[in-house]
Order: sequence, then structure tokens, then C-alpha cells
Amino acid sequence: MATIRIGLDRLPPAARAAVEERTGPFLTVEETAEGFNSEIAARVTSATGAWHIKGLRTDHPRAWTQRREATVAPFLTGLAPALRWRVETAGWDLLGFEALDGHHADYFPGSPHLPEVAALLRRLGETPCPGTELRHAEQRLENYAAHPDDLRFFAGAHLLHTDLNDANVLVDDHAPQGDRARLVDWAWATRGAAWLDAGYWIIWLIASGHTPASAEEWAAEIPAWPTAPAEGITAFAAANANVWSEISNADPGPWTLRLASAAATWHAHRRAG
Repeated sequence: MATIRIGLDRLPPAARAAVEERTGPFLTVEETAEGFNSEIAARVTSATGAWHIKGLRTDHPRAWTQRREATVAPFLTGLAPALRWRVETAGWDLLGFEALDGHHADYFPGSPHLPEVAALLRRLGETPCPGTELRHAEQRLENYAAHPDDLRFFAGAHLLHTDLNDANVLVDDHAPQGDRARLVDWAWATRGAAWLDAGYWIIWLIASGHTPASAEEWAAEIPAWPTAPAEGITAFAAANANVWSEISNADPGPWTLRLASAAATWHAHRRAG
């Protein structure tokens, strides 16, 4: 369920003042519609620069997502926007990220962004997993796996993003080729098997018009994918079909139904294969 978004102008004066101590007085504020985890999400400019600001009340049920993003940010050089500052005051936890140029990725078949996303996931696969507290993939999927033994396939020691929504990938067409994409929103950072993010990407690719076979061909661009056991991939597809079925039943909007259909299509393809 999405968190209710509010404007920066509704922050307590002390919280806004603490932010402007880092940024200087705001010149422009552009509220952001995308994303589900933050109460505050805005791109701001001042005389000293530009930032993307995310925030939650410290007593919000999802306050842990802010802490998770702040914890993993130092380990994401070249993968995500840099975290420039953090403010915790007046009941709010606010993160100030560098404001990236670019636009959301397109996942449609033939998109020029697909090689950039594959390159991004390859870089992520080479990034050491920090020793910080993270959920484990097998824990996150334990209520959705078809069989308890399937959870062994998801365990591992690799850093995962796990939310490959195209809105979470920013592409800068003016950056060097092969280094144009960045991943945002690390609230669901997870420790698990190296191939899982490629699997999460498959579901979004199918939802964007790919056949399951085409989506798996793109996943194969990630070195960890060919190492995944076929039985484990099928188990992962089954678990995610159950995840998205639950999500779409609770919130039957167009995008959740689209993802549920994509996950079910992939699962059917794996069973048929």
C-alpha cells in the first residue's frame, strides 16, 4: 500500500529549517509523484545546488525504509544517487540525495535502455554486500514459496535491490554508454542469491510487453543468471506469482494487476518448459 504523500511545505518549521541549513533557501521545489515509500519526495534547487529529498515521520510504520536507504547508500557508488546529508529532527527523518539528470527507463521490447539496465545489474553483481543488517531473500519469500525446500535456492550473500520497477531506474542519455543507468529507492535492499535481481527484472520486462523467453534472454546478460539452477528459477517464479497475486488481491489497481499477470505468465512458462 502506498504511503500518503505530502508537500515539503507541510514539514514542521524546525525540520524545514534544518534542511535549509544543508541546502540554503529553496529556489524551486518540484514534488515527485512516483514512489510508494516516502511521505516527502521532492527535487529542490537552491543557490548551492540541487537535491532529491525523501522523508518519513520517525514514528511512521515504514520508518525502517529510511534507515535502510541511509545504511546502504555509502556502498552504492556508481549504482545509485549519492546520499549527501541526513536530517533527523522535529519528528522527521529526511535524506538528501544528489539530484540526477535523466528519465525513467523504458523496458519495452527493443528499447535502447535495456542494455544499460543489464550493465547496471552487472555492476551491482560485482558490488560487495555490506555487513549491515539486511533482510534475507529466503525470509522475504518464506510465506510464498510453493515448498519450504525451495527457500534454499534464494539464500546467498549478495546485495540485491529487488524492486526493478522501471520508475526506479534513471537513465541519463548524455552519460557514457554502458554507464547511463542508476537505481533509486533502496528501501527493499536484501541479501540473497546473486541471480535474483535478474529474476525480478524478468517480471517487469514481461509486464512491459516481452515474452517470457525474451525476458529470460535479457536476464542471461547478467553473469549470475546462467549459474542459477533451473529448479530454483521455477521456484522463484512460483513464489513471485504468489506475491503479486496477494498484492493485486489487496490492491486491484491497473499496475498491480499487470504485474500479477506478468508473474503468472512467467510461472506458467517455467512450468511448461
